[in-house]
Amino acid sequence: MFNPQLVLHEKEYEAIKLICDRLFRESNSKIVFIVDKNGQLIAVSGDVSRMDTTSLASLTAGNVAATGGLAKILGEKEFSVLFHEGENDSVHISLIGARMILVVIFDKRTNQGLVRLKVKKSTEELIRIFDAIFSKTEKEKDSQGAIDITEGDIDKLFGDF
Repeated sequence: MFNPQLVLHEKEYEAIKLICDRLFRESNSKIVFIVDKNGQLIAVSGDVSRMDTTSLASLTAGNVAATGGLAKILGEKEFSVLFHEGENDSVHISLIGARMILVVIFDKRTNQGLVRLKVKKSTEELIRIFDAIFSKTEKEKDSQGAIDITEGDIDKLFGDF
């Protein structure tokens, strides 16, 4: 399976960030972030000044991986939505395609139903963006594949020794 690196240009990042910002506002959540399945933080909306975002991203990716193992044991391909409810805060985790994870952290100012509704719309938009990014990355890799070097090119490069 080809596993391209994420190459994110400013225009693509801005589109992703716009969706995160809108989801943050419309769901009345505390934090919205996107992380890849390797634990790399891609985008964030909300106040994370007092939060260890590196650990949060890593633990989220680990949680998704562990739940993926559980899904396989149960005969499922994967669980595309995870939900954790705490005394004060809750976490809604959704898979975005095969490689990205959308996380919404919220408290009692909103409810799980509203978060799920807003996440569904945002996920559809994010899937389109990430599919386009990975498709473009694959095409760029394919175009850089084989290089034809002629004998004349070698002569020009090394000259006469």
